[in-house]
Amino acid sequence: MDASPLGIPMVLWIAGGLAMYMAWAIGANDVANAMGTSVGSGALTIRRAVIVAAVLEFSGALFVGGHVTDTVRKGMLDMQLVQADPQLLLYGMLGALAAAATLLAVATAYGLPVSTTHSIVGAIVGFGSVALGAEAVNWSKVAQIVASWVTSPLIGGVLAFLTFNLVRQLILDREDPFESARRTGPFFFFFVTFVIGLVTLFKGLKNLKLNFDLPEALALSFAIGIVGAVLGWWVIHRVKRATPAGKDRRFGGVERIFVVLQIMTACAVAFAHGSNDVANSIGPLAAVAAVVRDADLSQKAPVEIWMLVIGGIGIVFGLATWGYRVMETVGRKITELTPSRGFSAEMAAALTIVLASRLGIPVSTTHILVGSVLGVGLARGIGALDLRVVGRILVSWVATLPIAAALSIFFFYFFKGLLS
Repeated sequence: MDASPLGIPMVLWIAGGLAMYMAWAIGANDVANAMGTSVGSGALTIRRAVIVAAVLEFSGALFVGGHVTDTVRKGMLDMQLVQADPQLLLYGMLGALAAAATLLAVATAYGLPVSTTHSIVGAIVGFGSVALGAEAVNWSKVAQIVASWVTSPLIGGVLAFLTFNLVRQLILDREDPFESARRTGPFFFFFVTFVIGLVTLFKGLKNLKLNFDLPEALALSFAIGIVGAVLGWWVIHRVKRATPAGKDRRFGGVERIFVVLQIMTACAVAFAHGSNDVANSIGPLAAVAAVVRDADLSQKAPVEIWMLVIGGIGIVFGLATWGYRVMETVGRKITELTPSRGFSAEMAAALTIVLASRLGIPVSTTHILVGSVLGVGLARGIGALDLRVVGRILVSWVATLPIAAALSIFFFYFFKGLLS
């Protein structure tokens, strides 16, 4: 293949640019879900949410982003069938990146939170069916991921429903909510920081060469949780001193405590999202690099640091430029959120995302977050939800897969004609 003046094949420059485009689209559409509830509840301003998410998303993508990349790159197609003509995989992955990114950009323009995983998997299945034949598609893997699209929002919704009801029973519905928060708050801080510890340690910090078994991870996370409980005691003490006694302390003071908890859980979701969804942009890039280097496509292709950097930078730019559009939908249009409700949604989402990422299944953060927000809304009754907004979101979810597949077929033939 033709090389640039730097000696890098031109197709790698194209693939890198498309991967950056895809990562930008992920940041604009999907990353907003990690911080949308924090913005909607007033826990963070949009500017602060962008800064916090930028740091956590980039860190997650760079340090632990290699966990699920191979599932997207290799799990969807039978690579043995590609060996006869690897160029088809190259054109197809370029087409998949262009198709998925374009779909996400259009959805973001309308403020619709759609699934980046839906987009890239649908695109890969689309070009694979026409370029290699339907038998090349790993339909059992597709079915597994489709099942996760149904189960993950349900799990997120149920966990959020249970979490918010627990908060209500232990704190909000008590005669003196602030006094109840003062007693039980440190335990909430312990649990949140314990889970955040597991988020980091169970992912293995692969690129830092740090690996912990279950007992070690639990022990370290328990120690982190103790630090979190001390932090919680200090936060509650500060809020008590800063909030005058009376109605404002009874309710406003409680929500100020949950502001801190929500920001912490939002950080965990942002980190988990960066590690999980960066695969949607760099998975196809890794496949293109493998073809260019004549690597054995039946084996795992190494995910290099420069690929993770491209994914991380693209996600951050997408969040900073267009992220506010979907933040508005997730944080304010589905249901009214307060810090305690936002905390419940974020906590449930963090648990669901971490489990999926640990198992190497590329789930949709969008589905999980929206499911969690719906669960919190349902805890207050169906009337707390804007069903028109929910309906538009569900329609966009159903349409994503076939549209991504159709766009991918178009771009596959475009790149085949351009580069062959």
